[in-house]
Amino acid sequence: MKKEKEIIKERGQIIEVLPGLLFRVKLESGKEALAYLGGKMKRYRIKVLPGENVIVEFTPYDKERGRIVYRLK
Repeated sequence: MKKEKEIIKERGQIIEVLPGLLFRVKLESGKEALAYLGGKMKRYRIKVLPGENVIVEFTPYDKERGRIVYRLK
């Protein structure tokens, strides 16, 4: 039987751009997290700038680090 992945998605806003494609994101819940660009965003070189709204995926094990999977308009 296949296990389903428990991925948590949250909306947030980019606060700061760090070296190595890392970003500091302020989440809607009021917390801050470190996030990196997800695979397709990195592959197609989608630019993310401070002040833009994004969707970040987290695993249930670590809510401090996540993956940016979508840039909102």
